[in-house]
Amino acid sequence: MESTGGPYLNTAAVTSPVGIARLLQMMFGCTTFSLVAHRGGFSAAYGTFCMFVWTFCFAITIFIITCEFTRLHSCLSISWGNFTAAFAMLATLMSVTAAVIYPLYFVQLHCYPISCEVRDFRIAASIFAGLLFLAYAAEVFLTRAKPGQVTSYMATVSGLLKIVQAFVACIIFGALVNDSQYGRYVATQWCVAVYSFCFVVTVVVVALSVTGKTTLLWFPFERFVVIYTLGAVLLYVSAAVIWPVFCFDSKYGSARRPSSCAKGQCPWDSQLVIAIFTYVNLLLYVVDLAYSQRIRFVPHL
Repeated sequence: MESTGGPYLNTAAVTSPVGIARLLQMMFGCTTFSLVAHRGGFSAAYGTFCMFVWTFCFAITIFIITCEFTRLHSCLSISWGNFTAAFAMLATLMSVTAAVIYPLYFVQLHCYPISCEVRDFRIAASIFAGLLFLAYAAEVFLTRAKPGQVTSYMATVSGLLKIVQAFVACIIFGALVNDSQYGRYVATQWCVAVYSFCFVVTVVVVALSVTGKTTLLWFPFERFVVIYTLGAVLLYVSAAVIWPVFCFDSKYGSARRPSSCAKGQCPWDSQLVIAIFTYVNLLLYVVDLAYSQRIRFVPHL
């Protein structure tokens, strides 16, 4: 047989700091959903979301470890550095959300009406869910772009912020469909159009980076990203002004939460969540725009 010029297996995939972080992710993720599935239990949309997060992140982490250990990632037609950086950031956001939601809705200190054994399993699952978040956050910290370092776009601050922006937009969409009454005014419909447009373009930017197709565009990708980010800032400024006015001004809505609103079924609550995360995303796009001026895009990584 001909020599390949190197070992078939990449031991650094499991012995390097990033590799160790991924092994911890695998162990913590498996432990978390096993505890929940065995005795902890889950129910409703919140519990289903948490289980999806843990199983999804576990499956992708196994895929990444396997591909890097066997060097099969070189056979894939994607930008591996962009893919792993984007997934690590997404998994960090998803896992911290699940780590907050599960104990908030399912953990209690007393045993009634559940048994003490179920309570203990749920507490243990919550602890490992927190450790899982720390493991993914550690990977983001270890793989993030350092000053002067040549790395993939998704590992830069601008690239990581794209994932956070899309995640925050998903939170906004969740509040929109939860009886937010956004269809009452054309102005609030404009805000929905802003959220949707920015979300779609952000996802396209991430997809082009992950698939390594940025070089196929007929214009400089980095210039497009900067121009789009500037446009997103301006669009979010308009939404940040319009949404609170048409939801909380006494002429169009209510400045205070109506006393007749039931918990979990109040349009005012959804409108408040949307307003808060509109300002969060506006801040993220402003920071993104500032950092975009300091990087130089490298398409082949």
